[in-house]
Amino acid sequence: MAGAVLIANPFATAVTEQKLGQVQAVLEPLGGLETLLTRQRGHATELAREACARGCETLFVFSGDGTSNEVLNGIEAGAEVRLGFIPGGGTSVLPRALGLPRDALAAARQLREAAGAGRTRRISLGRVNGRRFGFNAGVGFDAEAVRRFDALGREDGGKRPGDARFLLMIAEMLWDHRFRYDTVAELVGAGPVAFAIACNCDVLTYVGPRALKIAPQARFELGLDVLAPPAVTPGAVPRLAGYLFSGIERLRGDDVHYLHDVDRAELRCLRPLPLQADGEDLGDVEHVLFECERDAVTVLV
Repeated sequence: MAGAVLIANPFATAVTEQKLGQVQAVLEPLGGLETLLTRQRGHATELAREACARGCETLFVFSGDGTSNEVLNGIEAGAEVRLGFIPGGGTSVLPRALGLPRDALAAARQLREAAGAGRTRRISLGRVNGRRFGFNAGVGFDAEAVRRFDALGREDGGKRPGDARFLLMIAEMLWDHRFRYDTVAELVGAGPVAFAIACNCDVLTYVGPRALKIAPQARFELGLDVLAPPAVTPGAVPRLAGYLFSGIERLRGDDVHYLHDVDRAELRCLRPLPLQADGEDLGDVEHVLFECERDAVTVLV
């Protein structure tokens, strides 16, 4: 069994045959690198599970966030494996939030050096209804955005629409809702909410090089931070948008419930609502349980 395995998604936005060969060349000095390509949705979970069962010591992932999420769900609790995430998607939130470069080759070089030097970081993970996530999961607003973005499909070259189209889609979604989100669920112990996002770090997503941060106190080493506004009115939208883009430290107390460093948060929905984890659409749900899995995995940095 190879000491190092590279799982790559050849269908990811930034993964090409040429770029994959370059990433392999960067990692090859580690010795005995085995490359496994995903074939369909869910395959990365199987590959990660099998690699760990065969004694893999270091597992690299070259993909977008969806495949990275699948790999996280293929790692058994307590597995002694080091994970290295190489940006291969259109956004690739997880590796960038961990401090890796946006460029795949630069990230691969940093991870190779980290593997050689034993430079690691132990992080927590979230779970939503049992499924692991690396950076965030949400029900309602952000999950609807994920579903709408997925519905845009891919361009002829296989790439997903860019940041400008994403922002336009968000504006269209807000317009469809008339800039209003009413109560659709109850956050147990806090009260009625319009939607909820559980964060495992302070970054929600990226627009180009800019990080959009909604949970300023969230850290990979801590529990989850949960943000859930009681309602969103047209008058509140500018404040919420300003918070998202300016990175101010906290919202007005009446704008949002903010739970910090929690192990568990439960939502009871008034009707079926969309759910997402790490940008993956998980369908509609009527009950949501966010949980923190502390000290869950070791990542190379």
